[in-house]
Parts: sequence; structure tokens; C-alpha cells
Amino acid sequence: MNGTTAVDLTALGARFADAVRGDAAAWDARGELPAEVRREAAREGLLGADLPPRHGGLGATPAQLGEVCARLGGVCGSLRGLVTVQGMVGAALLRWGTAGQRERWLPALARGEVLAAFAATETEAGSDLAAVATAVEPHGDAYTVSGAKRWITFGEVADVYLVLGRTGGADGAGGRPVVALVEADRPGVRREPVRGQLGLRAAQVAHVWFDGVRVPRENLVAPPGFGLSHVVGTALDHGRFTVAWGCVGMAEACLGAAAEHAVRRTQGGVALAGHQQVRALLGRAAVDGRAARELCLRAARLRAAGDPDAVVETVAAKYAAARAATAVAGSAVQVMGAAGCAPDSLVGRCYRDAKVMEIIEGSAQVSELHIADHLLRAHGHGPGRWRPEREGEPR
Repeated sequence: MNGTTAVDLTALGARFADAVRGDAAAWDARGELPAEVRREAAREGLLGADLPPRHGGLGATPAQLGEVCARLGGVCGSLRGLVTVQGMVGAALLRWGTAGQRERWLPALARGEVLAAFAATETEAGSDLAAVATAVEPHGDAYTVSGAKRWITFGEVADVYLVLGRTGGADGAGGRPVVALVEADRPGVRREPVRGQLGLRAAQVAHVWFDGVRVPRENLVAPPGFGLSHVVGTALDHGRFTVAWGCVGMAEACLGAAAEHAVRRTQGGVALAGHQQVRALLGRAAVDGRAARELCLRAARLRAAGDPDAVVETVAAKYAAARAATAVAGSAVQVMGAAGCAPDSLVGRCYRDAKVMEIIEGSAQVSELHIADHLLRAHGHGPGRWRPEREGEPR
């Protein structure tokens, strides 16, 4: 790990988060994560934290990556989102890319020379990505990509998109799922910034159109037919894991802010901390946050061990952590009152971001079904194979 220990990497994430803590509210208000912040995150190695050192990364273990995302998530969900989307594309290429693709793209991703975005969601394809209509069709010695993608995190400023489409079907109908890398500067790429969305307002979300964009054949990642179940499945699994840890960070930051406010703020001559209802809110919030952290740690252990159950345990961790972040942030806003509703309030911003986390990378309702299916199959119920990538609502 280039000499980086577990403690060092956690400290690195903490130092970076502390350094930008005072700026996060302004980023949210402006709807922009400054380019210099993105570059500094890259210089610190955060954009390639879990990539192997041979590809320019720090070689972080799942637990180390999780702690970094928790630290960043407790300060700015959009900053954690930057690490997430860069990691999603990196994970997909590391596992399914060719040697040439790994050599070309992974060091550039780790160094932040290339900013990546994950382009899967469409108007009619969110929870069921098998419904994507983007067409990726052979055209001489190249492929052409035609379609529209929505709600793409950092889509406004990305240098390359990992695009899910279909090939071998008329106008995207039918055909086999396929994934292609599409550089943003190719003719036919158009993007429209999204402003004022509920959360992740500094994540420079965009809708992106691909109008007959020509890409070389070597930009296809894995053979046609593997795009959804393999490439996108790997990306979404990585995304759920980092989102889960980011939610843990949000819950812990909101709990800390609410507890400090309860100690310092008085009402009727009595500190808020002296009121039983406030103490009960804080007690429930503390348990929610701790439970989410333990599920994330369990997922990290299973991922490190290569356990097949790591996928469903990651879904469970993300489900629990997103719910915890929403509940704890809501309680923190309640405890802090007007201070929690202020424009620059950390807990108010986390409340908005946390609600988004309950939807992306697999909604809460879809996650419940996946977890239940896995449980019931262990008791002999239900044919078929669980395919979480079909139900992930990516960003």
C-alpha cells in the first residue's frame, strides 16, 4: 500500500474532511464541488484508494475504504460521491476490463487525470436496468452510442462515461446488454446540468445525451451480454458499499452535532439535554448509527474474505445505513430546531442527502425484497438466481 497503514489511511480521510469542513455548505449552495478540491482529493490518493498499487492506487482494504467514505460523508455527501463514482468505474474496469483498458484507464483514474461517471439510468430504466434503451451498435471498425442518460453524478464535468446500453436490437429494443467507455469530448456528447435537486447538490449531476457517438471497439468493456450482470453488477456493488459507509458518517456527524447542541442550548433555564424527550431521541439515534456501522463492518469483512454472501450483506448494510442516516439526521434537525433548518446547517444538508441515499444504488423497497429473497432461498423457497444489478437505481 505504498507504505500506507490502516491508521494512516483513516487519518488521511479525516484530515481531508477536516480541511474542507468549513466549505461544504457553500459548495452545496453553489451546486458545485470546486475543481481544485477534486484535484486535491486525487493528489491525496482518495480517488484510487482501493485500486492496487500496480495501477496507481493505495491498495486499501474494504474496511479502510469504508472509513474514508465515512469521514468524507460526515462532511459532504457530494465529496463522498466523487470517491464513489470514481471507484465504481475503477472497480468495473479492474475486474472486467482488458489488460489494455486497465493499463490505459486505471492509473489515470487513480491520479484524477480522468474524472469518470457511471451512466446507466434512463427515463424508463431506473429500478430495472434491464429496460435500458441506449443503443450501442457496430459501425465499421467502431461502435456508435445513441441514447439519453439521466441523473448522472458528476456528469457535468466527467471526462469519460461508463455507459450501459444494448446491442443487436432495433433502436435499443431487445439485444444484449453491453457497456462502453465514452469520452466526453467525442462529437455527439451533450450534457445538461441539473440544479436544485433534493440532495447531493454539489455533485454536479447532469442529464447526458449520446447522439451517434463513435467509439473504438476497444472501448467496449467485456463481451456483449455481460454488460448488466457482470460489469454494471460490479460497479453497483462497489457503489452500495461506499454509499453505506458514507451514510454511517452522516449519521455519526449528525448525532455529534445534535448532542453538542443539546448540551449547550437551554430552554426554560434547563439544558435541552435535561429533557427526557430529547434524551430519548438521541438514544435512539445512537443505536441506529451504531447498528449501521456494525453492518458495514460485517460487509467489509466478508468482502475482504471473498465470501459469496458479501453481495447481499452489502445490500443489507446500505439499506440499514441509509435508513439510519435519514432517521438520525431527522432527529438532529428536530433537536436543533431553527439551527438545524438554517441554510448552512450540516444536519439539514445531511437530511436532504440521506433521503437520496434511500433511493440510489437500489431503493429501500427493492433492497428489502433482495434481502428477503436471499433469506427465503436459504430455506428452500424460490427458483432462479438473485440478480441485484437488475434492480439498482444508479446515479
